[in-house]
Amino acid sequence: MSDAPDDTRRQDFHALLRSLPVWDTELPHFDPASAPAAPLPLFRQWLCEAAAAGSPEPHTMTLATADAAGRPSVRTLMLHDADERGWHFATHRTSRKGRELAVRPEAALGFYWPAVGRQVRIQGTVTAAGPEESRADLARRSTGALAAALVGRQSEVLPSYEKLERASDAAWERARREPGAPVDSWTLYVLEAQEVEFFQGDARRRHVRLNYRRRASPEDGWSTELLWP
Repeated sequence: MSDAPDDTRRQDFHALLRSLPVWDTELPHFDPASAPAAPLPLFRQWLCEAAAAGSPEPHTMTLATADAAGRPSVRTLMLHDADERGWHFATHRTSRKGRELAVRPEAALGFYWPAVGRQVRIQGTVTAAGPEESRADLARRSTGALAAALVGRQSEVLPSYEKLERASDAAWERARREPGAPVDSWTLYVLEAQEVEFFQGDARRRHVRLNYRRRASPEDGWSTELLWP
């Protein structure tokens, strides 16, 4: 049997990869000398600028965690806040990421905004907020988010899609009826950054990479350094 169709598909795939444009737009200029002393104000500024430039869902991010043996896993989820405490996100503590954070409370976040050719990478320690703050976080979200949280069982094996449909319908009905319905496993997490890198892409590949590192004492603030692209 000829494998020509497979070869053709492989060639088409490689051709597609080579043809895809990268930063097919004018990119903003970033002068690292003008950056603030701490990363939070710059992060907020960049997210707002990405939203204004039309980056879809600029508040989505990748979250990387690892299990007790160091095996990594990664997924995309939403940023709930970024303040002096750190970067906030939420999930069920019984989910895979919740279980991994329980045994290894360290994580990394990644933001990518192609409309402006920017990335932000964040690494640090993660703390689970208490039940009251976690409930308040869920209460601020949409009916759909509450319904999804009520379904629960995130990352467990699903016997059939029909079972999900039934559970989802029941959860939507309850979410509309009880907008404050509790979900005990819902947990807000806060990542306290130890390192934050800001990457500004450049069409000539002379990318600007500004890296913040937290000094040993919180009172000492942050140090900064430029990195080779």
